[in-house]
Amino acid sequence: MQKRRRFKRTESLQDRLAAFANDVREKASLLKPGVEKDALMRKARQADTAAHLGEWANSPGLQPPK
Repeated sequence: MQKRRRFKRTESLQDRLAAFANDVREKASLLKPGVEKDALMRKARQADTAAHLGEWANSPGLQPPK
């Protein structure tokens, strides 16, 4: 049986999502307006939304019911 390769992430999920969104925005800025550019911008917005949801879920204001 093979062992799974495991490694620790050095960056948080929010940091990786923000970096991905920035990279996608840079690629989109090089394209002319069209379907490809719209798709890349949609991916960037989705990554931003995911990062904000993670921040919201981990916020100290969110408490479990008592």
